Amino acid sequence: MRIGVFVGASVADLMTLDGLLARIKQAEDDGFDSFWIPHISARGYDALTTLAMAGMQTSRIELGVGVVPTYPRHPAALAQQALTTATATNGRFILGIGPSHRPGMEEGFGIPYDRPALHTREYLSVMRPLLEEGAVQFNGEFFNCNLELAALERPDCPILVSALAPQMLNLAGQLADGTVTWMAGPRTIETHITPRIRRSAENSGRPQPRVCVGLPTAATDDENAGRRKAAESYARYGDLVNYRRLLDIEGVESPAEVAVIGNEQSVQRQLEAFAEGGATDFVGNIFDVPGEPDSGQRAYDALKALVGKI
Repeated sequence: MRIGVFVGASVADLMTLDGLLARIKQAEDDGFDSFWIPHISARGYDALTTLAMAGMQTSRIELGVGVVPTYPRHPAALAQQALTTATATNGRFILGIGPSHRPGMEEGFGIPYDRPALHTREYLSVMRPLLEEGAVQFNGEFFNCNLELAALERPDCPILVSALAPQMLNLAGQLADGTVTWMAGPRTIETHITPRIRRSAENSGRPQPRVCVGLPTAATDDENAGRRKAAESYARYGDLVNYRRLLDIEGVESPAEVAVIGNEQSVQRQLEAFAEGGATDFVGNIFDVPGEPDSGQRAYDALKALVGKI
């Protein structure tokens, strides 16, 4: 299982652009498999621009965005930007996309959150041919396109979908390269996410998909303190319908209950459970535990020590 770091899930993760690029370079030097950032329109920098810059300052580490909301961007525009980023990173860029959530799209952008599964299917049907072949002709309900995207270089650009519901998981298996999850616990990965997306990919003649698990992560001897902090920092995710569905499948009430929290041995056991359930990648969003000033570094070191060992 590949192991990476994810920065940007909470306001506490905000940093300067130079600081973020330095974090990415350090993660590569420390041997991590990947580094991920979100694309949150209300916070931080444009994710693809940032990762393109990081790609030109690194040589090995995979660089992922988790995820770009699809409704505000035309698939052809995102394809062009993704191709540029994939070229700048020498094929180390992972493009995560998803329809996001109704409140952000309707209240923030004023865009109707209409039939997200169909919207995502059409989005992939336009974007994937542009990335892979440089041209697309498509007529649908959301998009009608006859476009070309010429490029001197056309590196691989894996597409992962933030697929959580059954219909979206089937879609991700059929048309994408896997899924990237957030707030999915081990039971959910093993019984809900992995079997559906693998079955869909197999039925569609596609390679086995990646299942990337992103979760808050803390290394501490006081697990209760860590979970109290996680409950405070990540509470809003429990109120969003898509994540609430996953928490219900897991049988828990709060995002804090699926976070990876504990001492180094416990962190290792929790990651092993995800690997056994079919996860191909784990990406930790490290947070600090109050009263433990070294907890963030401790979690970072715990994940670093597990790279290549699970």
